[in-house]
Amino acid sequence: MRPSKRLPEAAGGGGIQRSRGVVKLAALLLLSVLSPLLFLAARSIRTSVVADWEGIRRISSKPVVDWREQLAMQHMKSIFTKEVIDIISATRHELGPWSLDSARKNHISPSWKVGGQDEASQNLTISDPIQAASDVAQNASRSKLEIAGAVGDLLAIDKGIKNGSDGHLLDNPAILTRRRLREKRREKRAAELVQQNDEALVKLENAAIQRSKGVDSAVLGKYSIWRKDNENENSDSTVRLIRDQMIMARVYLVIAKSKDKTDLYQELQNRLKESQSALGEANADSELHQSAPKRIKEMGQVLSKAREQLYDCKAVTQKLRAMLQSADTQVRSLKKQSTFLSQLAAKTIPNGIHCLSMRLSIAYYLLPPEKRKFPRRENLEDPNLYHYALFSDNVLAASVVVNSTIMSAKEPEKHVFHLVTDKLNFGAMNMWFLLNPPGKATIHVENVDEFRWLNSSYCPVLRQLESVAMKEYYFKAGHHTTLSAGSSNLKYRNPKYLSMLNHLRFYLPEVYPKLNKILFLDDDIVVQKDLTALWSIDLRGNVNGAVETCGQSFHRFDKYLNFSNPHIAKNFDPNACGWAYGMNMFDLNEWKKKDITGIYHKWQSLNENRALWKLGTLPPGLLTFYKLTHPLDKSWHVLGLGYNPSIDRSEIENAAVVHYNGNMKPWLEIGMTKYRHYWTRYISYDDPYVKICNLSR
Repeated sequence: MRPSKRLPEAAGGGGIQRSRGVVKLAALLLLSVLSPLLFLAARSIRTSVVADWEGIRRISSKPVVDWREQLAMQHMKSIFTKEVIDIISATRHELGPWSLDSARKNHISPSWKVGGQDEASQNLTISDPIQAASDVAQNASRSKLEIAGAVGDLLAIDKGIKNGSDGHLLDNPAILTRRRLREKRREKRAAELVQQNDEALVKLENAAIQRSKGVDSAVLGKYSIWRKDNENENSDSTVRLIRDQMIMARVYLVIAKSKDKTDLYQELQNRLKESQSALGEANADSELHQSAPKRIKEMGQVLSKAREQLYDCKAVTQKLRAMLQSADTQVRSLKKQSTFLSQLAAKTIPNGIHCLSMRLSIAYYLLPPEKRKFPRRENLEDPNLYHYALFSDNVLAASVVVNSTIMSAKEPEKHVFHLVTDKLNFGAMNMWFLLNPPGKATIHVENVDEFRWLNSSYCPVLRQLESVAMKEYYFKAGHHTTLSAGSSNLKYRNPKYLSMLNHLRFYLPEVYPKLNKILFLDDDIVVQKDLTALWSIDLRGNVNGAVETCGQSFHRFDKYLNFSNPHIAKNFDPNACGWAYGMNMFDLNEWKKKDITGIYHKWQSLNENRALWKLGTLPPGLLTFYKLTHPLDKSWHVLGLGYNPSIDRSEIENAAVVHYNGNMKPWLEIGMTKYRHYWTRYISYDDPYVKICNLSR
């Protein structure tokens, strides 16, 4: 019977176990489904809470940031222009408010970073907006230069963006606008700088021109700034120190005397004498007396003492100004004396040349008449030969012109020289060329005083020279007793203006009526090349062939003529190009057709009171041959060897004729040594008369 009861119990237990397994499986499935949902729900809730917190934080901090920006902008508006403020505003809208965080992000150009501030900037934070605003307020109250630097940082932000992570802003219209504004500012500033630079250069050039006008270029002494004494700019530093001490000692002497500081006055005076004795005539430290260092020390001590007791800025300034004015007056006086002496030296005849002329004259008049004649007189009026006109009273200078021309000529036998001198040198000029004939060339010497047609009734300049006013001008008026007084017009009282030899050049057809062309030469020239090509140059209907000199600083019409006179102003151009006397080819046929001598007489008569020009032959020559001069190549005639020490050597050696125009003639002691050998090589130093008169190189 027991087996039958166990079977139902066993069956019931198995069902219970199956139901529990189903429940566990269902719970596991439910948990696996709900867990992800719960996780997602919790995450969304946390995200919304964080977002709300960030929004609250942003809202709460915005008023503080706005207040900070407004405060900084108020300070900047009082300093910068509207254009700069607009750029700052554009930068703020694009990149957010300017703060120290921006600096930490390396948006600032390296050229705007302030050295030594990196550590301090790393320790700053913006966790406290109030503190940040306070810092900005303090920075805004700094100097204008610091604020300008901050604005420079703002303007440089866009440059930093190119290297940062905000590259997508490069095409932003605001950035392009700002860039264009910046480029415009740069161009404007560059133009202003260029204009300022040009204006400064113009001012310097004008100042240099004005200064150069005040320097008489014709007065040049033997002193050279290139001498060895001046190679070292510090070679005379001790000399300059002593001179400076002496100047200050003189200043304190006057002040000490005015304040009755007798002891100090006496001490300064003693030290001043000692310093003057130590200085002497020294111009370099090597020339100083051995006591100079001791005197410098003693003078320094007494000057220090005087400075403590007497220094008064106003009194010292007044005394220095007075000393400067006195020194300027002395310089002007010495300059006038130098001008006078230079003019005097230029117009005098050296003893050697005077001796030569006298001895040759004696020898000439001791010759019998039949030996005083030159050969080949038939060539004098032959128009097929090359004729030269030379008017001079200097035997040695005339010999150089003739010798250099013949030695440079390819066919000397075809050259004819027409010399005219005054009666004082007529015998000497003849005797020289009788003793030293120019080879196969023809030469003829005439006396200007024997031209009977050249008289005051025909020649206006002779009539003016005989007038009372002209005699008064030359011999009485303005003749002062001192060298420095009244020397401004010394060069116009040159004796050569009283000689008709200087004006005979305007009467060439009268002197040589049978010639067609003639080459006029001054007696201060040297010929270096064959000149026969000049006769084949077509002057194109002009009368005068000459080298123009308007490329130089002094040969324009307004330099020589008075354009305030209506006769000059209405007939001539003040900027017309001048030309040079010294080597001129004259077409005598055209001269006669155009009545050149009559034109000269007209203008010379109008200038009786020297209202049109001063004295000389170049101004009337410019008027007479106006628009009748054919320009020759500059290599034919190089000028300036009598005043300009900086002529290029190659230019001189390539020239057909070199001209010693100016005061420094090669036969004078004041002549420039560097140019003298071009002239002296044509002198016969073996000639007995030259040796007797001690004429040497």
